[in-house]
Amino acid sequence: MAVSERGRYRSRSHRAARFVAQQLLLKPTIWALVDVTVHGKERLRHLQDPYIVVANHSSHLDSPLIIGALPRRLSRQLATGAAADYWYGKAWKSASTGLFFNTFPVERGRGLRGGRGSKARGLAGHLLNDGIPLLIFPEGTRSRTGAMGSFKPGTAALCISRNVPCLPIALVGASLAMPTGSSLPEKGRPKVHVVFGEPMWATPGESAHEFSDRIAAKIREMHDTVAAQSGLPTMSDYEQAAIAAKTETEAGPTELNESDGNPTQQSDEEKGPQQ
Repeated sequence: MAVSERGRYRSRSHRAARFVAQQLLLKPTIWALVDVTVHGKERLRHLQDPYIVVANHSSHLDSPLIIGALPRRLSRQLATGAAADYWYGKAWKSASTGLFFNTFPVERGRGLRGGRGSKARGLAGHLLNDGIPLLIFPEGTRSRTGAMGSFKPGTAALCISRNVPCLPIALVGASLAMPTGSSLPEKGRPKVHVVFGEPMWATPGESAHEFSDRIAAKIREMHDTVAAQSGLPTMSDYEQAAIAAKTETEAGPTELNESDGNPTQQSDEEKGPQQ
């Protein structure tokens, strides 16, 4: 992407439009629909651009919660990675997400670099070079179960190659507040928590995979600490529920035995001839 095309990420006019969209429209709306508690703002005292925000991803609430919870000095230029195949397929989608989230395209399945000829190729690194902080979800897609998936190491590699810190954030309760498939949060202003961790740097000689695993472990720890204190599910709870649901699905249908009322699997003979 040419330098002139990257200019919009630091444009004053774009920043002013985002201020209206984010602070006067998006945040008041989200904060009215869910009960948000923010933890650890004191840990951001010395954080400066550029940096990379990394968080668990289980809801369409995630980006609005992070942007709304960050101090304005840290969110005003924040650019959010968005799946190119989903958010950049239609002009109205890319325009709206660009306005509210200052998005940049990420090619799913090809990491943060993108394929040859892709507009996403190398863009994340160029933006960091330009002093633009990034918001990236290293799982690559939203969790459908609330459980945190494995982190792809591309984000950690960016931190290492550009010598920038990672800001770990745990989002607690977001998947319950707005489950996959919902167009709006659940009624009754469900509780959600945004937990800021201390900025993290890769240690000398630490590989991208090692740093990525350390970031994931920190986010899981922060999530579970606040979840336990708040009476919300921990990651283990989500994982166990997902396993149980999968086991139930794979078990297949059952029928009630007329003699004792117990569910039993039908035998092949009872089912009749197979097609």
